Amino acid sequence: MAVLRIVANVFAADVAETRAFYEQLFGLTPAMDFGWIATLVAGTSAPVQISIASEGGSGTAVPDLSIEVGNLDGILTRARAMGCPVLYGPVEEPWGCGASIKTIRRASS
Repeated sequence: MAVLRIVANVFAADVAETRAFYEQLFGLTPAMDFGWIATLVAGTSAPVQISIASEGGSGTAVPDLSIEVGNLDGILTRARAMGCPVLYGPVEEPWGCGASIKTIRRASS
């Protein structure tokens, strides 16, 4: 049996508002939207992965989502313009994964 997909499901009281956040910050597009659940895609293929962690590294909490981006500076600029506080990073982590940001929070409305 081959795993074809693993999907991260994020709870949101307001699906439309949270969908708009990820669309605006990361440029994701909707693949499906039933109102109570929406799936956003990047239009690229990625390997199936699942990470199991006891911490987020460097003593931080395990993140709900890990999102790799090609243009970290651009995402940081966009996040700050959207009023999103960056709570950790960017920092070069000792395990060599490149620049890391642990938490970008959506601005409170």
